[in-house]
Amino acid sequence: MSQLNKKDIIQLLERIAVYLEIKGENAFRISAYRKAAQSLERDERSIEEIEDPAKLAGIGKGTAGIINDFLETGTTELLQELESEIPEGLLPLLKLPGLGGKKIGKLYQELGVENAETLKAACEAGEVSNLAGFGKKTEEKILAAVNEMGKRPERLPLPEVTRTVEELTAFLQDIKEIDRFELAGSFRRGRETVKDLDFIISTSHPVSVGEKLVTHPNVTAVIGHGETKVSVELTDKETIVPVDFRMVEDESFATMLHHFTGSKDHNVLLRQIAKSRGESISEYGVKNEESGEVTHFDTEADFFHHFDLPWIAPEVREGKEEIDDAAHVKELVSMEDMKGDLHMHTTWSDGAQSIDEMIEACRMKGHAFMAITDHSKFLQVANGLTEERLKRQHEEIRTKRETVDDLHVFTGIEMDILPDGSLDYGDEVLKEIDFVIASIHSSFSQDEETIMKRLEAACRNPHVAMIAHPTGRLIGRRDGYQVNLERLIDLAVQTGTILEINANPNRLDLSAEWAEKAQEKGALISINTDAHRYDMLDHLSYGVRNARRGWIRKETVVNTWSVKQLTDHLWKNRL
Repeated sequence: MSQLNKKDIIQLLERIAVYLEIKGENAFRISAYRKAAQSLERDERSIEEIEDPAKLAGIGKGTAGIINDFLETGTTELLQELESEIPEGLLPLLKLPGLGGKKIGKLYQELGVENAETLKAACEAGEVSNLAGFGKKTEEKILAAVNEMGKRPERLPLPEVTRTVEELTAFLQDIKEIDRFELAGSFRRGRETVKDLDFIISTSHPVSVGEKLVTHPNVTAVIGHGETKVSVELTDKETIVPVDFRMVEDESFATMLHHFTGSKDHNVLLRQIAKSRGESISEYGVKNEESGEVTHFDTEADFFHHFDLPWIAPEVREGKEEIDDAAHVKELVSMEDMKGDLHMHTTWSDGAQSIDEMIEACRMKGHAFMAITDHSKFLQVANGLTEERLKRQHEEIRTKRETVDDLHVFTGIEMDILPDGSLDYGDEVLKEIDFVIASIHSSFSQDEETIMKRLEAACRNPHVAMIAHPTGRLIGRRDGYQVNLERLIDLAVQTGTILEINANPNRLDLSAEWAEKAQEKGALISINTDAHRYDMLDHLSYGVRNARRGWIRKETVVNTWSVKQLTDHLWKNRL
C-alpha cells in the first residue's frame, strides 16, 4: 500500500485532468476526474475509511480504479503515460497567472510551446496575441511573468529549502567520518528567507568527507572543493539551493558554529566585548592578545560563558539588544513549553486526515489540547461547513472527547470574515463553539479602511477567540491585504482577542517584528500550524522560532497555558 492521503489523491486526479486539458482531450473525460476529486473532497471520511470509491456520487468504476491504483502503488498507468507524453517544461507554466491547463494546451498544440523559453519566444514574436482567447494585454502579462520566472531569487523562502535541509541532514548522519555537524546561518537564526545553507562539520578526515559530500544525488554543480570547505548547488524540483560545508577539527566546532550562525552585527558585538578584555575572536577560537594563547570550547554555551554571558539563542543574534537583555533569553517561549495546537483542518473541509487521525497524531506529539478548526461555509472551494454539518461535526468531537483521557479536544471553526464585514455564522451558532477563529480569505484588494472594519467586527464579537494569519501574506509570493497592524494590535488588546503566529513556513504571520510589538502592547499570541495533513503538524517549530525572534515570552503564548487557564479565557466574556 502507498502512503498517499486523500489530499494527495485529490491533487493527482486534478493533475490528470490538467494533463488531459493540455492534450486537448474530450471535455467529458476531463470533467470525470475533476468530479471525482470534488467527490472525495466533499466526503467527510479519510481515504482509509472509504472502502469503495465507486460508491461515491460522481465517481465511476473507471475513475475508482485509478484511485485504487494510487492507494496500492502510489501511481497509475494513465498518469505515467500522460507524464511521458506531456513535455516536462509545460508544468512550471501552470504557476503563471492566468494560465490553466486549457490555455497551456492551446499554446502547446497551436504554437509548439514546450517550456518557458519557447513561450517567451512566442510572446516576443507576437504569436500568442494572435491566438483566440489571449490578446495583446494577455501576451504582455505572460511575457512579464516568464521574464520574472527566469530570475534567480537572491533569497529563498523556508519552504523551498526545507526538504533539502532534511535530506542533507540524513545524508550527513550516514557519513561515519563526521563527528558532529549543525546547520548555521540564517536558517538556524529562524529567518524567513535564506541566501544559502551553511553546515558546520566536525571531522578529522576533511578530505574523505569532502569527497563524499559532492556525491549527493541532488548536487548539480560543484562551485568549490577545497580541503576545509566544499560549496555546491543542489537542485530540488525547480529550486537551486546553494550550500556551503565547512569542515573543522572538533576543538574549533563551537566557535565556527557561532561565527557562521551570525548575524554579522551580532558577531561585531562579541568582538567588541573580546577587544575590551584584550582578546580577539576568530572562527577557530578566542585568542589572548598578550600571551597568544588560543582558548577552545566544547559548546557554544561555554563560549558565551567565557564572556560572562548566558547562552544566547540563535534567533535573537541580530546585533540589537541580545547582549543587554541576555538574561531574559531564558524566558523566551520554546518548543518544550508548547502544550497544544489550536488551528488545524480535517477531511470535513479541506484536510487530508479525519478527526480521529488528527486526534491520534496530536496525542502522539504529547499535546495536552488541540482544536479542530475546519473552514466555514463561505469558503466553498475548501468544502466549508454549513451550519448543519458544523453541528454534526461538533457532536462527533464532543463524543470523541469523552473517550480521550490525555488530550482535551476543543470544538472550533476557522470562520471567514466576509467582504461586507459580517461574519460567516450568527451568534446563535458561534456561542456553542469553544474556539472560534476569524480569518480573511477573500477580497484582498479592498482598501485599508474596509479591511480594518472587517477585522474590527471580528475582534469586537465576544465569541471570536483569535484572528488567524493577520496579514494574509505568503512569503515571497503575496504581500497580503492592506491592514493597519498597529490598530489591529490595539483592538486585540482592548477586546482580549488572540493574534496568531501562523507557523506554516509559507506564512509566518504575524512576522517576528509585529509579534514583538504585539507583546509590548499586551496582546496575547497563539502559535499554530494550520495543519491540513500530518506532516504540517511539525511546522510548530517554525512558528516557535519566529516567536523567539520577536522575543516572545512563554506567558504571552496561550499554547503554553493549562487547559483550565485557556478554557477560562475563552469563555469569560461569553456567558
